[in-house]
Amino acid sequence: MSARRGLFVTLEGGEGAGKSTVLSAIGRTLDDAGVPYVVTREPGGTALGEALRALVLDPRHAATCAESELLIMFASRAQLVREVVRPALESGRWVVSDRFTDASFAYQGGGRGLPDALIADLERWAIGGLRPNRTILLDVPVAVGLGRIAARAGGRDRMEAQGEAFFERVRAAYRARAAAEPARFHVVDATLPAPAVAAAVSASLLPLARQWWESAP
Repeated sequence: MSARRGLFVTLEGGEGAGKSTVLSAIGRTLDDAGVPYVVTREPGGTALGEALRALVLDPRHAATCAESELLIMFASRAQLVREVVRPALESGRWVVSDRFTDASFAYQGGGRGLPDALIADLERWAIGGLRPNRTILLDVPVAVGLGRIAARAGGRDRMEAQGEAFFERVRAAYRARAAAEPARFHVVDATLPAPAVAAAVSASLLPLARQWWESAP
């Protein structure tokens, strides 16, 4: 495999933002560009991470405190980075992750009210400060997102069952992070039709792919 290091792309957004559909669009974009990549998710992506995902999303654990929730997220994340993300990047493949550390700043920080400084400390300690090269934020009004998940078959998981005020705080935290790091974040209006959202995502990634190929040693 190429000595060129892969790039790390993350997809973020609140509930009902349409991340699953956009992940497919990202895959098509990278396939067309000839970029080798792996797709993963958070929490999850490893055997340990998937077990932790089932635990933290289980509605039977509604009493889980914010601190426990944050530590579960970072336990899954630490395993994912060591088992999947870093090996793939070092082998020259891109990594596309459905959520990463920005989700903790949004959900456990903005939503739950835990200090950003605490989350940043965990980011440095648990994952060595690894940051994405590009983060695509699917921004959708909370009422629209909740309406989308209400239309799905099946019940809501533990996170989806939070109140509207919680998700307003999550959205505000995401938007604040995007405003603070405009070079890394690409904000996409997720209320647009699916083809328009896919086109916006492709427009964000294709120049990055071209630059990556041109950086070949």
